[in-house]
Amino acid sequence: MYGFINTCLKSLVVEKYGEETWEKLRLQAGVQDSFLTFEVYKDEITMQLVDKACKVLGVPADIVLREFGKYFFEFCKRSGYDHMLRTLGGNLYEFIENLDALHSYLSLSYQEMNAPSFRVEKNEDGSMHLHYYSDRRGLCHIVPGIIGAAALDFFNIEISMKIVNQTEEEERTGKKEHIVFLVTQTPLFPCKERNDFSSSSQCLGDSEKQIENQLNKEQELEKARNAIRDRGNSVCPVKKSHWKTLRGIITLGKGKLLRGFDPVYPKSLWIDTKTFCNGLPFHMVFDKELKVKQAGVSIQKIVPGIQTMGICLDQYFRIIHPEIPFTISSIQKFINSQFVFQTRREMMPESWKERPMLELRGQMMWMETLQCMLYLCSPLLRTLHELEERQMHIADIAPHDVTRDLILLNQQRLAEMELSNQLERKKEELRILSKHLEEEKKKTEALLYAMLPQHVANQLKEGKQVEAGEFKECTILFSDVVTFTNICAQCEPIQIVLMLNSMYLRFDRLTTVHDVYKVETIGDAYMVVGGVPVPVPTHAERVANFALGMIMAAKGVKNPVSGNPIQIRVGIHTGPVLAGVVGEKMPRYCLFGDTVNIASRMESHGVPSKIHLSSSAYQCLKNKNFEITERGEIEVKGKGKMHTYFLIRNKSATENEIMGRPMKDFDSGNESIQSFPEGKTETIPSSHQPATQQKKDQTPTIAMKYVDGPTDSQNSLKRRNQMKVGDLTDFRDRSSMVQELSTESTGTISAIRAVEEDAQSGEVLFSMQEVFQGGC
Repeated sequence: MYGFINTCLKSLVVEKYGEETWEKLRLQAGVQDSFLTFEVYKDEITMQLVDKACKVLGVPADIVLREFGKYFFEFCKRSGYDHMLRTLGGNLYEFIENLDALHSYLSLSYQEMNAPSFRVEKNEDGSMHLHYYSDRRGLCHIVPGIIGAAALDFFNIEISMKIVNQTEEEERTGKKEHIVFLVTQTPLFPCKERNDFSSSSQCLGDSEKQIENQLNKEQELEKARNAIRDRGNSVCPVKKSHWKTLRGIITLGKGKLLRGFDPVYPKSLWIDTKTFCNGLPFHMVFDKELKVKQAGVSIQKIVPGIQTMGICLDQYFRIIHPEIPFTISSIQKFINSQFVFQTRREMMPESWKERPMLELRGQMMWMETLQCMLYLCSPLLRTLHELEERQMHIADIAPHDVTRDLILLNQQRLAEMELSNQLERKKEELRILSKHLEEEKKKTEALLYAMLPQHVANQLKEGKQVEAGEFKECTILFSDVVTFTNICAQCEPIQIVLMLNSMYLRFDRLTTVHDVYKVETIGDAYMVVGGVPVPVPTHAERVANFALGMIMAAKGVKNPVSGNPIQIRVGIHTGPVLAGVVGEKMPRYCLFGDTVNIASRMESHGVPSKIHLSSSAYQCLKNKNFEITERGEIEVKGKGKMHTYFLIRNKSATENEIMGRPMKDFDSGNESIQSFPEGKTETIPSSHQPATQQKKDQTPTIAMKYVDGPTDSQNSLKRRNQMKVGDLTDFRDRSSMVQELSTESTGTISAIRAVEEDAQSGEVLFSMQEVFQGGC
């Protein structure tokens, strides 16, 4: 089928059921998203689409096809075939009778079209029998949809169609499906018209009686006048009365002018045989035995064997359309159809052996008095190229034959179609390229949003300057790997990279679960913040739950030296920060302030597998269902003595909630972090596995719910888009803050330096570059 059919089916599904339904249907059928109008596609594609539509929509096939038939009629009208369809016939019978002629015309443009065939018969009760023939089985229910829509739109009648016979066609040479429909018609009148019609009928009845009475009086008066005229032998003409004249042109009971026509035929045919054969160069007359009695001069020229009168016509021609046996009875049955004859190659002259066979198209007329069939035809030629292939010329066609104009017009039409087809192909290529470009754009944006907050990235894309923003309160977390220096000294660099990658994949997943922002990683140091860049009241709870998840996730990462799970230290502090973008090449969203330094000190002064809290972080968490133990006062480098705490567990959340795993039925209690065996590992794939295997085995991420608004990452991203970072309008306040920050060990770099100088920890942070260069 041509792509026009599949495009119509797609349009129906999208218009009535939505784009998502079409996409689902298309994927199940395994077909492309769009179809070219003038491209020929396999019938299996359409059949597959119809079959999947029935399953997806849960509707029987006959209902789907009937709806498609109705929509196809409207689709054809919208596609420019409205006037062509309206002019097929003045009533439904004529409309159906000329459908084959319409298909014959369209085949000039759609040369590979294999259209169904229709034959209609009138019944005495006003109903019709519609015969439907098609090579494609199972599509007959489209016909009631198309015919019903056309009858309602063009003729304002409602029809009902039911199948009365369904057989394998035996009357035709092709094995085709033959369906016989019984068509009954019901005229439709709007309410007002129906009332007007009934009242007008009553008025007509009354007026008929008055007219009839008046005419009777006129007849009696006329008889009296004739009697007087006969007595006086008057020769004066009697003028016809008004009513007599009216009676001659009015049909009683119908109220309309007579439109009858009686043709006049000459006593003898005033044309000689030679002129007839020259004037109609493509015609043939044959009898019941198919013996040729007469032929036009052009047919005699092309098929010289026809000059032998009495030769059987089926020896030189075969019937291409309709596909019926070459007998008079079969021809009479389909006499209202257009007939296409094709010459037989074996009977053609030697000069025609290498040329395409000639096809003739025309109509049959049965001559009862002569018991012969007249075939009035013309060459079936679509383009000048086909004319040249048969070594024929325009002059071979009679001047009155419209085939001359048709060839020239169709040549231009085909050129326009080819141009339209090329434009359609280019449009489809651009659509595919645009789709791929959109996919690549999404990938690029996803990568960019992984490096910078979304609202910051959007401002940078628009060329705007991102101003620094002050956050009154947020919670910062630092973590590092215990004995990382010793591990680096005893391993290959690639082992360190794989270990860190495996650990960071788990941590990155937790940032999505708890909606905290990952600031950066340097060596084994991992830094996140809650409440930045989107301020939320639950920033401390989010970071605390994230820290508990880190301790659990680290148990799934093995030390490449000992093979045991690695241990990490975690430090948390709450306070104000200044956040902004630094640099133009590889810009980074960095945090500045003493809060960063204290959080780093909490990590460096922490204990393996413990979460070290500052007093400010403790104040934010003490009434939040967390189990916290007091560590006491400790000496913190650069800060003096500080009162600190250890975070033990979340008393109201399970491990699966904290890790973002799907909840299980047995997760009924509030399990603490200490309740899990030391060697228990999480089922997150290692970096040694292929990407496809990782994607297949990865546990789905379930965002943990918090009461302050954002419940998942999507809501958080939406809020990030809508957030506007407050401007620091007070220049003096900002200057004093910067001056204060400069006196402290500012920024992330300062925090790292403090860790490097901390002799008590015995740890040294290494950058990736140092890992590869020195091998630790």
